[in-house]
Amino acid sequence: MSLDQLTDIEALKQHIPGGNNLVYIVFAIILISATMTSIYKVEADSVGVVVRFGRYIKEVEPGLKAKLPFGIDHVQMVPIQRQLKQEFGFGTRGATNPHQYSSSSDKEKRMVTGDLNSALVEWIVQYRISNPVEFLFRVRNAQDTLRDISESVMREVVGDRTVDEVLTIGRQEIEAEALLKMQEIASRYTVGVSIDQVQLKNVNPPEPVQSSFNEVNQAQQEKEKLINEARREYNRSIPLALGRKDQSVQEAEGYRLRRVNEAEGDATRFKALLEEYIKAPEVTHQRIYLETMQEVLPPLHSKIIIDQEAQSVLPFLQLGGKKGGLK
Repeated sequence: MSLDQLTDIEALKQHIPGGNNLVYIVFAIILISATMTSIYKVEADSVGVVVRFGRYIKEVEPGLKAKLPFGIDHVQMVPIQRQLKQEFGFGTRGATNPHQYSSSSDKEKRMVTGDLNSALVEWIVQYRISNPVEFLFRVRNAQDTLRDISESVMREVVGDRTVDEVLTIGRQEIEAEALLKMQEIASRYTVGVSIDQVQLKNVNPPEPVQSSFNEVNQAQQEKEKLINEARREYNRSIPLALGRKDQSVQEAEGYRLRRVNEAEGDATRFKALLEEYIKAPEVTHQRIYLETMQEVLPPLHSKIIIDQEAQSVLPFLQLGGKKGGLK
């Protein structure tokens, strides 16, 4: 600054009342502005990407940080720890992320299957920002690019399947295949995101045929119900019949063994008696006679004992009481 300019400033201070105080006030304002524009805070779930005049400088960790003031450094907060999501075919109103749903959701969900049928497919893509630099600078508007990738992949995967697979049994395969393809394309385009999950929400036929499809689906469910009931009855009856069969076989086997053992025992007993009879016929005859009488006589109430040489029956002393005893 030249001597003439300093002289002019001094002259201005003399002509402006309180000129010294004004300079101090301006200096204080500049100092406060510099402080306010140089201090910032990075949240715990984010990182700060520092840009100086539009050029990437560095990444900063969570906490209270400082940067060059007056817009020289600009910090963009990137929530790398937060799981983000995009909705297709529908939208949750009031979402903080403006890229979470699209105004053309009705167009997004209309798809053509591999058998040239139409289906209304709604799905969700959950992702995280894995590389903040790529997310911010490699692709222009990375979240819109991710929406385009997701829609393109889902139309390709649905187009490779029949409408029955899309509506019923093929949902898990569609989710798994779409996840792999989305991640592959996102990595190739260096979008800087990691896709965690692809989830099909509502998959329906078009409205004009929805009632007919519901009837077919209800009939299919009734068929499955009857099949399950038949299998349950089969699983209940067959083991019971097999158990009864095994029980009958075991009882017959036990009866066979018992009869065989009884027959063998009787044969052994007869052989033993025969051997004893051969050794002493009279003794054996007398013993067999006594054993037989011992079994026969007790059930009889009235008994008459006579001599084989007697000509008539003689009364004997009543020994059996009223029931009839020995006569």
